Amino acid sequence: MPTISIFFGIYITMYNTNEHNPPHFHADYQGYSAMFDFNGQILEGKLPKKQQRLIATWAKLHHDELLFNWNLVMSKGTLLKIQPLR
Repeated sequence: MPTISIFFGIYITMYNTNEHNPPHFHADYQGYSAMFDFNGQILEGKLPKKQQRLIATWAKLHHDELLFNWNLVMSKGTLLKIQPLR
């Protein structure tokens, strides 16, 4: 599962094979793991509230890039890195 961004100890990843709808990405932080939609809403899993807010902000800033990567996932393309939250 390729890492597409890392910020504040949060690893953002997308599977690049056998992925399923709805479009989403995965976030891992210190033993926590969750799946988010491209609007930053948690779909599954759990993360501390502060990290959820950071991820939601990041997702909103990079919505178009996430969608572009999702289209690459669906076509079995190589995922692009996305700028971290600073």
